[in-house]
Amino acid sequence: MRKILNNLVAVFVIMIVALIVIPLPPFFLDFMFIVSITVSLVILLSTMFIAGPLEFSIFPAMLLITTLLRLALNISSTRLILSNQGEAGQVIKTFGTFVLRGNAVVGFVVFIIIVVVQFVVITKGAERIAEVSARFTLDAMPGKQMAIDADLSSGLIDEAEAKKRRQDIQREAEFYGAMDGATKLVKGDAIASIIISFINLIGGIIIGMVQGGMDFSQVLTVYSIATVGDGLVSQIPALMISSATGMIVARAASEGNLNEDVKKQFLSQPNALLLAGIIILFMALIPGAPVLQIGVLGAILIVLGTTLLRVTRERELKLEQQQMEELIEKETDEVSYYRNIDHVYDLLGVEPIEMEFGYSLLPLVDEASGGTFIDRIVIFRKQFALDMGVVIPTVRLRDNGLINPNQYIIKIKGEEVARGEVLVDYYLALDPGNTTGTIEGIDTIEPAYEIPGKWITESEKEMAEIYGYTVIDPVSVIVTHMTEVIKRHIHELLTRQDVTTILDNVKKTNPAIVEDVIPGIMSLADLQKILTNLLQEGIPIRDMEGILETIGERGTVIKDTDMLTEYVRQRLKRTITRKFTDGKSIKVITLDQRIEDIILNSAKRNEHGTYLAIEPEVVQRIIESVTKQVEKIKDIVSQPIILTSPVVRIYFKRLISQFFPNLVVLSFNEIEPNIQIQAIGVVQE
Repeated sequence: MRKILNNLVAVFVIMIVALIVIPLPPFFLDFMFIVSITVSLVILLSTMFIAGPLEFSIFPAMLLITTLLRLALNISSTRLILSNQGEAGQVIKTFGTFVLRGNAVVGFVVFIIIVVVQFVVITKGAERIAEVSARFTLDAMPGKQMAIDADLSSGLIDEAEAKKRRQDIQREAEFYGAMDGATKLVKGDAIASIIISFINLIGGIIIGMVQGGMDFSQVLTVYSIATVGDGLVSQIPALMISSATGMIVARAASEGNLNEDVKKQFLSQPNALLLAGIIILFMALIPGAPVLQIGVLGAILIVLGTTLLRVTRERELKLEQQQMEELIEKETDEVSYYRNIDHVYDLLGVEPIEMEFGYSLLPLVDEASGGTFIDRIVIFRKQFALDMGVVIPTVRLRDNGLINPNQYIIKIKGEEVARGEVLVDYYLALDPGNTTGTIEGIDTIEPAYEIPGKWITESEKEMAEIYGYTVIDPVSVIVTHMTEVIKRHIHELLTRQDVTTILDNVKKTNPAIVEDVIPGIMSLADLQKILTNLLQEGIPIRDMEGILETIGERGTVIKDTDMLTEYVRQRLKRTITRKFTDGKSIKVITLDQRIEDIILNSAKRNEHGTYLAIEPEVVQRIIESVTKQVEKIKDIVSQPIILTSPVVRIYFKRLISQFFPNLVVLSFNEIEPNIQIQAIGVVQE
């Protein structure tokens, strides 16, 4: 018994196939018709309570099973109608009698109208929606995959979330593809029902008059009842399944189930209800119009619209009053609080990272309003720690009523370093360079990488993805901008306390190396300087044991933190190779030997360290040559890299840093020996 229950669907399908061959008694046929109607009703209601099509991903299979069940019952009922003088059970007789009402012509007209509505309107519409949805979903897959890869690379999501999103995209494509084919079953079922109905009527009349000895009027009455009843018990479940098909393939832009969406979106427009009620009342002026019915409906709409308007105004007034009370209370509390002079000193501190938002952006960052911004920061903090070996500090979020409602400001240690603007109800579409079409939108510049883009509405999102645009939501735009700003300024955020915490973490596994280096060979301040030098050029400091070992080996002789940084970089060449190469080769710009000689001969040392003494004209020629080479290869590589000899690297980086702050400068000793170096440009004087 347990095995049968575990394989109930398989048993049910086998039973359906058996119904096609095995004659059924009227009692059992009645039961199966009721089962068919019940299953169809459950499927229709299920499609109304789901938020997305993937919540009912077995629908294509259920469509096949229910279609097969109706066809099997049609065959069984036809067998009974033709062989039992129109007697095919109580269900068929009840439906036929109810519709015909003693008039065969009217009954057939009603039946034909139901069939036409089912076949021409609902089935055709559902088939077209499924076909277009399948095509659009498949065309949009590359753009959606690119968006997932962009979120993953920027640390907004982890690998598990990216995998889940890819699976959802794959399942969605498979679902719409299956629905595109499954809707053909509904269409075929409608055609088969029409043919079977004509067979029942014509065949019944012939059999009744030839074999049954009935007169024409009696035959017409008996077999018309059976034909219409059989057609209805088949078409009613088919109508519900077709309606369910149309609903499930049309739920792409839905946020909740159908009941919630209808209630939310209709009741959110009280002015529309009020205006509709007034227009309906004017229809009562038409001569001969049913005044009572029109008056009742118009009054209901006007009362409903007026009530909703009053509730909306009361809600807005209550919110304004609450905000005013909070403001007055805040000002009163603030005056009392700052009477104590010690509390004023609390204002003198600055936050490492601050973000200020215009009021339109507050729902994006407010967790109570469903905002995911804080969760994104947590994910980024984890990913950044894994990548760079540094834990970014807490990001302080504030509202700022003095800036544009759609703007946000990023501050580092109390000072603004970047700002951007996003549109809350829009998506940012970026052209990766291989789009297949153009879209309409509001032109803008992506704040993190300064790439031209367009703000598009949600209705245009799917078409943009089909054309190959990378589509990003407003929260992702802000988070990406914030992460890039933090990456550029992380060396400023590394405090001495952070270094102490990092060393405490190393002590858990290798206390000897920490005790040997700090403070015996180097002070904590000098170690902080070396780490900030590395972070300033984007070099991860996860391998703290390797960094401390290098300092322990070289620090007894070399006290210059800049030179020690160069030796640490050479120790971290495996990390640098992984970060700046593809694992096999690296494309670089090299320095002419004459320029390297000029730089080495210009290096001067004093009590404060080493500096370059180069003529301004020479510096200008070098910068012009670097600019020319970088422009020449910008279409070949995404990140220009200049490769120098080890002794020149630090001086050359200092020379060009004020002109090219983000240009990567590496030395030969920082690249693994197995990496193939391809020189695609030379900086010459």
